Amino acid sequence: MTVRVLLADDQELVRAGLRALLERDPTLAVVGEAADGVAAVALTRRHRPDIVLMDLRMPVCDGIEATRQIVQDQNLSPVRVIALTTYGTDQNVFAAIRAGAAGFLLKDCGPDELRRAVKLVATGEALLSPAVTRRVMDAAIGAGPRPVDGTALAGLTDRERDVLAEVAAGLSNNEIAAALHLSPATVRTYVSRLLTKLGARDRAQLVVYAYRAGLAH
Repeated sequence: MTVRVLLADDQELVRAGLRALLERDPTLAVVGEAADGVAAVALTRRHRPDIVLMDLRMPVCDGIEATRQIVQDQNLSPVRVIALTTYGTDQNVFAAIRAGAAGFLLKDCGPDELRRAVKLVATGEALLSPAVTRRVMDAAIGAGPRPVDGTALAGLTDRERDVLAEVAAGLSNNEIAAALHLSPATVRTYVSRLLTKLGARDRAQLVVYAYRAGLAH
């Protein structure tokens, strides 16, 4: 199966570099490039990629608004957005996750990490690097936390709380399975239950919830 990727960045050199790194893997294909948020939304509607690599700082329409428009378009529900940022402490990353991004990548990540990230998010998992997630979430929550739904939190089992904490740590299903001595299939079931119980769209929103509820490691 080929994962189809759209690149959105206002720097042509960055797009060229991303394309070159991605297309070294025959299972990844770049289907379009956009230099601003308006073009990113339009090309996403035209090409229906599996993944959009979205720079957050672009002219005309920034990556946060473009992400919001893509996520809110029901016709684009299978599309997943990965936010690209230069700094792990960029407050815009948190805004992008709230807008519906499935996660984020630092632009200086390695080639293998980039390709792995695209494939991971294409399978439905979130990309939340442990190296930068805590800094971003702590900064965002410190700037103004919102109370969580206490009823929903009280309805979680101990094991569901354990899984939620590991999701917040940036672990994949397989890594959570190993950490908690569960099968990957069982972890997928727990994650699905958490999404339903907490009314979350995806794993990225589960991370936000876990940090606000104080369940993150």
